[in-house]
Amino acid sequence: MSEPEQYDVAVIGAGPAGLSAALNLVRATRRVLLLDANRPRNAATLRSHGFLTRDGISPLELRRLGREEVAQYPEATVTQALVDDVTPDGQGAFRVHGSWRGTEVSATARAVVIATGLREEFPALPSLRAFYGTSVHSCVECDGYDKAGQPLAFVCETADVVDRALLIAAWTDDLVVYTNGVAPLDDDGRARLAHAGVRVDERPVADLEGDRSGMTGVRLADGHVEPRTGGFVRPTWHVDLDWVSVPLARDADGLVVVDRAGRTSVAGLYAVGDVTPPGPEQLIVAAGHGAVTAAAVHRDLVGGLDALRDHVQ
Repeated sequence: MSEPEQYDVAVIGAGPAGLSAALNLVRATRRVLLLDANRPRNAATLRSHGFLTRDGISPLELRRLGREEVAQYPEATVTQALVDDVTPDGQGAFRVHGSWRGTEVSATARAVVIATGLREEFPALPSLRAFYGTSVHSCVECDGYDKAGQPLAFVCETADVVDRALLIAAWTDDLVVYTNGVAPLDDDGRARLAHAGVRVDERPVADLEGDRSGMTGVRLADGHVEPRTGGFVRPTWHVDLDWVSVPLARDADGLVVVDRAGRTSVAGLYAVGDVTPPGPEQLIVAAGHGAVTAAAVHRDLVGGLDALRDHVQ
């Protein structure tokens, strides 16, 4: 078997955070391996918003453009692969292994940037996926403007139901919150929502209704259908990092704890984007974080990762 390719940095994940980190690192003349499984969380979304000069662009098109920009640099290697192992090589670097359709990828890198994002889990509504990304969204900051003034639903089974509902209510005065009998609501929460003119329905939800033109309503388990033209859903998110062989500090939600520059608890390992607190953010914010982390990686490589490892230990 041939010797693994050697790189300065391996960036794992090619969303806005990973692409921004890779772009800024190659422009620092770092030899960068960008690995991506091409399974973006926002693949169902038709348009992304709030990204300066790219408002309304398809998220997939934004990724394509970003990959092309990175790949044009001779210092960059862009490869599609599902990474299954990152482990220290005992010589101050990391072994990175992945594969794609039977083809293995093996490399070593002095530093690794984790930018793999999160896996979403939605309330168990049979038709939710059919309307997700068109009539129903998860990011109110991204899509609230396009739903402004409409009769909306908010399906939420998590403890932050009140705060998220009040945020959505800034775009519409006709909002119904569906807890599906799961999200915890106390009297104070109900009073805050009522004061904002937000209706609450705590009955179990059977499904969403609609046709090819979009969502038309919410059907409850008792058969009642409430007309709604769209809405928002609160997913729960999962961090899938079992392929990292060294333990990383995590918060209560499983997100990777980092400093302001993306350094994890393990010297030479960095994390950026949705996999770090506070979790999912707008694309432009993730891209900014990627640039910040790239600068930190470059500085640490200049200063010597061995010294940084001594400091961490």
